Amino acid sequence: MNKIGIYVLNYNGIYWLKQNLNMLVSESAKANIVVIDNNSTDNSIKYLSDNYPEIEIRKNNKNYGFSKGYNHVLLKEKKYEHFVLINNDVEVTKNWLEPMLEMIKNKNIGIVQPKILNKQQKNKFDYAGAAGGFLDILGLPFCRGRIINHIEYDKGQYDYNAPITWASGCCFMIKAKLFQELNGFDEDLFMHQEEIDLCWRAHDRSSEVYYCYNSVVYHVGGGSLKYTNPIKSFFNHRNSLLIIIKNMNLANLLVTIPMRIIIDYLVIILNVFESIVGLFKIDWNRTKIKNAKSIIQAHISFFKLMPKFILKRKAIKKNILTNKFILIECYLKGHKKFTELK
Repeated sequence: MNKIGIYVLNYNGIYWLKQNLNMLVSESAKANIVVIDNNSTDNSIKYLSDNYPEIEIRKNNKNYGFSKGYNHVLLKEKKYEHFVLINNDVEVTKNWLEPMLEMIKNKNIGIVQPKILNKQQKNKFDYAGAAGGFLDILGLPFCRGRIINHIEYDKGQYDYNAPITWASGCCFMIKAKLFQELNGFDEDLFMHQEEIDLCWRAHDRSSEVYYCYNSVVYHVGGGSLKYTNPIKSFFNHRNSLLIIIKNMNLANLLVTIPMRIIIDYLVIILNVFESIVGLFKIDWNRTKIKNAKSIIQAHISFFKLMPKFILKRKAIKKNILTNKFILIECYLKGHKKFTELK
């Protein structure tokens, strides 16, 4: 059995394939590379066939999104001991695979994330994962190297291997057996936060999630979908609430859901306020207004899906939440760096 299968999920990403595949191929000699294509219409398949005959192509018959796009292939995959899931807008570096492979040999470690830096500013961490993810007391995600929207420069402050709560979906390694035992990603999430849900459930099987500092990749922040895109806001707000319903213990849940919804509506009010032009005139096309509308739509979708997620519910016994309220830490206490969270 081959040890590693590297899976690149692609949907109309020919631009990113042209940017990043050369390095991925040259620096991944010990692995087989598979592109999972979500029914692209931009000649991605032809480009791969013409230029990378060594890369295996698995073509989905429709755009299944992130969750089902991977599940459709990986839940049936029997060739590999380990899967590496990587976005098409990620650039790898020399010796990026070996440190993660060495770490995941530990029987207690099921998922490993590399150091994720920003491709445009290579001395800064990337928003999507940075040096490993955590959840605050209300289930809000943050990272070593990224608190809310405050992103740190990489000065070696996180150059040590360490346990984390969740690994970024833009690049991580997982034991194939674990992925399949967990039944992969939750397909009702479609995209965003599905890796947090996966890692949350992995902890319940005593599989630890780790950050591997000497494996380095560069991610184009918002390459696949811009951070200001209302679609991203919709899925992040909705799915964060859904995975709390699914995984959080009941005592915390009964307090958390009302508080999270109140926070979201404070964000909506702030967005609308910031979009007011003149005295009472509102520019409905502004990004802030679109973001406010997307959060309202996320809540509508959340309440529609909530009964389904209640039925899926299996509270995770292991407490993986920190005792921090990250919004208070950031905006009231002024803690913008992970190292400032005592």
